[in-house]
Amino acid sequence: MSNLRPIRENEKTLIAFLLTRAGLSPDSFPYAEQVDEYEGGKMGSISVGGNPDTYAGDIIQARYTDSDGTDVVITLTKDADGRLLDLDFWKVDFSRLIDYPVPEKLTFA
Repeated sequence: MSNLRPIRENEKTLIAFLLTRAGLSPDSFPYAEQVDEYEGGKMGSISVGGNPDTYAGDIIQARYTDSDGTDVVITLTKDADGRLLDLDFWKVDFSRLIDYPVPEKLTFA
């Protein structure tokens, strides 16, 4: 079942920040204005376009600590055509994301 909704400003901001951090121009990676929420939006993961059958790797990965102290891994992925695919969140205890991450609270390995 699809959970399409308009992309939110905080998601646009995070995507642009991650692309810039990866040394890429956000203007070179358009995303859908309608996104598909995974798991009903529980952890915040969304499909931003691209072809899910042709996952071609991660663009960048960041870490965030949610307000309950739980680590969250954030991954921006691409498809085989070089288009954005997913903004994926994995909260290590599989609980619901409480606070949406902002760029200044991200860390990188």
